[in-house]
Amino acid sequence: MIPFFKRAAPVHDACTLGRTAVALPLSPGCGAPAGCPVVIVDADGRPRRATTPAGKKVELRPGELAWAFHPGPYTIAVVPYAQAPEIGLRTTFAIDPQDPAAAGKRFDLYLAAEADGRVDLAALGMKVESAVRSALEQGALELPPCADIDEWNAFRQGLNRLLYLRFGLTVDDCVPVELDGIDYAAQLAARAAGSTAAAAPAPVAEKVVPDLADAKAMRRLFLELPCLMCGLRFGALPNGQEQFRQQQALLQRLDRLSVEITTMPALVLAAPGQPLALDEQLRRMRHSRRATVALDEAWALLARLEGAQGERLAALYDEAERIVANLEADCAGRRAAKHVAEAA
Repeated sequence: MIPFFKRAAPVHDACTLGRTAVALPLSPGCGAPAGCPVVIVDADGRPRRATTPAGKKVELRPGELAWAFHPGPYTIAVVPYAQAPEIGLRTTFAIDPQDPAAAGKRFDLYLAAEADGRVDLAALGMKVESAVRSALEQGALELPPCADIDEWNAFRQGLNRLLYLRFGLTVDDCVPVELDGIDYAAQLAARAAGSTAAAAPAPVAEKVVPDLADAKAMRRLFLELPCLMCGLRFGALPNGQEQFRQQQALLQRLDRLSVEITTMPALVLAAPGQPLALDEQLRRMRHSRRATVALDEAWALLARLEGAQGERLAALYDEAERIVANLEADCAGRRAAKHVAEAA
């Protein structure tokens, strides 16, 4: 069985909650700070909100994990373009403690699928920045130079949907700012070092902990694919029979992928009792990590589906076909015991 839900040992440091930490794991018998909701994740990875009053001890069943999170608000500086590090977006967001989402609270799913111990504000900010950059590169968001008020409002709406669907964050404010203290010499040196590292062999970290990286990727796929299916089903109504058939076909393919994830072989085994060579383990891990890249693209696509109609909706369904095809290819590669053909 793949250790989808193996996590770090809980640490409780309430002094940092709401400041440098967004969420902290709770040890059994600990009480949550006042004003901080508690999310409990059961042994199967399903999250739920605790009904324990503030200050009371949180009771956990065997195999369950718990986090207390502070709803914020938090402020981070997002650099949307790596080539223009002096231009930033000062973004203020919060986590709705009473999130009314019928299909489940998105931040709770984020904790269940991606959190390993403490959730630092800085680390979450880096993930937000990466999601914004990726959306801009793929055209899911548009932020033209000298944007007028209509273009800025369109960007803000897209940003709001993206950060909620990807992380469960509600954007309160976002304004462009010039960031101070940019060390251009250090950045140029880092880029030069990065280009040198790109020609070097694979990072040593992959060879040391492939099982942890793979388990985290598989956990995300296991927990998030059903929620993606729900979002695709209700995100935008198809126009006509052709798009309806296309939507149903995508849902069936995602459903098969969900089943495949639950029966995925262990990373280290080629067959029962047969260990898998290390290079094949690394290949499997690369497939699982690439599948999570497609997963992120799918969340960004859902953010664009809301309210889409006509030719724009048809184009988005075509984009969904590409994303699902990438998921299928990488899940098949992850399942394979031997390398057959891998794209460069």
